Amino acid sequence: MGDETVEAEATEGEAAEPEEPVELAYGVAVTRPRGETVLHPSREQLLDVVRALRSDGFWMCVDVCGVDYLTHPGRSLPRGVEPQRFEVVAGFLDHGGARRARVRTQVPADDPTCPSLFRIHPGVEAMEREAFDLFGIVFDGHPDMTRILMPEDWVGHPLRKDYDIGAIPVQFKAAHS
Repeated sequence: MGDETVEAEATEGEAAEPEEPVELAYGVAVTRPRGETVLHPSREQLLDVVRALRSDGFWMCVDVCGVDYLTHPGRSLPRGVEPQRFEVVAGFLDHGGARRARVRTQVPADDPTCPSLFRIHPGVEAMEREAFDLFGIVFDGHPDMTRILMPEDWVGHPLRKDYDIGAIPVQFKAAHS
């Protein structure tokens, strides 16, 4: 992968604190937790990064899912990546090079949209519909952005952390004495 690093710059009048440089690949920040390659593109950069991964041998998109960080805002992200409530995570395989890459894109709660990967990886059709159905993340450019698991008339998105799980009262017959 086209790796590079960017040093932090001090603003005028401030002493530069030694910060670890941000590693870049395909023009976006990269982290390597537990030896994995994780790219952090913005929504605007996502399709370009996925196309670059594909041209670099990552021919298979194995997963696309949504994550709701409402109750876990303190997650680890590289410097310069602003945490948002939602995240779209996609996993890719390069069979020839025996490599994996994960892409984590931040999605704000007030605009839960993300570009669809369908035109690059048609196999994501059902996975994007599932993330829409359960988290309410809309994938722009998806050919059939409809519910896949819940009934069409269902209100809300059940995997959101603020979704009321409700309760169904259990009725017991009176016990004979």
